[in-house]
Amino acid sequence: MDPNTAVSTSAAISLTGFAIVIFLLLFLIAKWKWHVFFALLIPIILFGILPGVQQNNFIDAFESGFGNTLGSIGVVIVLGSIIAEALKHTGAIQVITKSMVNLVGSHRMPLALTLTGFVIGVAIFSDVAYVILNPLVHSAAKTMNVSIAAMSTGLVGALQLTHAIVPPTPGPLAAAAIVGADIGQTIIFGSIACLFGSLACWAWGVYFSGPRIKTMASEEFEGVSIEDLDGEGTKELPSNLSSYAPIVIPIILIGTQSVVSLVAPEGHILRTIFSYLGWPVIALSVGVWLAYRNITNPEDKAKAKNAWVEAALKTSAMILVVTGLGGSLSAILRGTPAVDFIAMLFTDYGLPTILLPFVIGIIGNMITGSTTVGVITAASLVAPMLGSLSLSPEAAMLAGASGSVIIKYVNSSYFWVCTSLSKLSVPDAVFSYGGATLVGGIVSFLTVCAMWGLGLI
Repeated sequence: MDPNTAVSTSAAISLTGFAIVIFLLLFLIAKWKWHVFFALLIPIILFGILPGVQQNNFIDAFESGFGNTLGSIGVVIVLGSIIAEALKHTGAIQVITKSMVNLVGSHRMPLALTLTGFVIGVAIFSDVAYVILNPLVHSAAKTMNVSIAAMSTGLVGALQLTHAIVPPTPGPLAAAAIVGADIGQTIIFGSIACLFGSLACWAWGVYFSGPRIKTMASEEFEGVSIEDLDGEGTKELPSNLSSYAPIVIPIILIGTQSVVSLVAPEGHILRTIFSYLGWPVIALSVGVWLAYRNITNPEDKAKAKNAWVEAALKTSAMILVVTGLGGSLSAILRGTPAVDFIAMLFTDYGLPTILLPFVIGIIGNMITGSTTVGVITAASLVAPMLGSLSLSPEAAMLAGASGSVIIKYVNSSYFWVCTSLSKLSVPDAVFSYGGATLVGGIVSFLTVCAMWGLGLI
């Protein structure tokens, strides 16, 4: 740490400031219900007036951290939100759901819905996706004569896992930028972790919570089919290929860029080509174009020009400012001795360093109720310590994201969306949905640990 640019050279002041930031962040959100923007901004500002803090260096770190983080990821977050809007309005979710039912069979609807959540959670916010699929959940549970918990739990858990772990969903995309993780590798290995976690959520719903919870499906949605999911009355649904393409093609481009950069020598033509095509801005732009190609309704085409983009900008605005503040906090902490002190605690006691982001993700989510806050907080606090912890950016990001889904309960808006729509009692929902996110998060984390131990990340 260069004394000329250090925010503080005092370990005691730095650790005090670090503790104040964490306490106030969680207290302002959990107790006073402040918006996360002010709940994060105010503690950071107060850090700057502590005795011994070099204000000029503090301001430089704040501004550079904010700008550098958003500069690398801001446009990508907006593009991802636009893809989500397009998928929601073009009927692609219906098509993806139908393809999963065809893959595993209609007699395995809980598994089909879980796999659907695993796919569309990458692009669609989990609460929006559940609202769209809820009528089908009830109808399928009624048809199969199983409890609503057996039918919905795997879906609830899978949607939350990919929403938290796999870019280009805004939360994990922001966390990857903060820690400097390779987005392609994060997508590849995050998907692996999520698949195991999603299957664990499905098993929890079918074999544990489902048989114990007797709440049955609502009569309101009896007879609803996949074709009935689109409340806007889409006349012509896109094909399977067209529905998957806006999600899969950008992921393939970004993932290929990461693979090519590892195997192709510097200056190779493939490396040159995919360094541009696999740049997230280009890859997600391709996804937007593919999503918009699915618009067949003239009225929807008119809306897509402005309304969908504006809706996407509103959705991504909170993520953008929180991501920028997370980058600021990370840059400030990097300029203090607190980073080395915390890292030494783990190394001196022989604790697995990968536990640190995982635990921070759990704390952030359980206190604030927000997966996005959990994953960004974990990334922001661990990013300055990566060198001292001997932890790769990819491992740190995926561990923190796995923790950020544990657990969904009464302080989570997603929990209430799923609980109210499924018509479960609160205790049953905590057992079913909270249990699924607990099991899914732990299994995802153990998968990340295995990949880290094998040297894959």
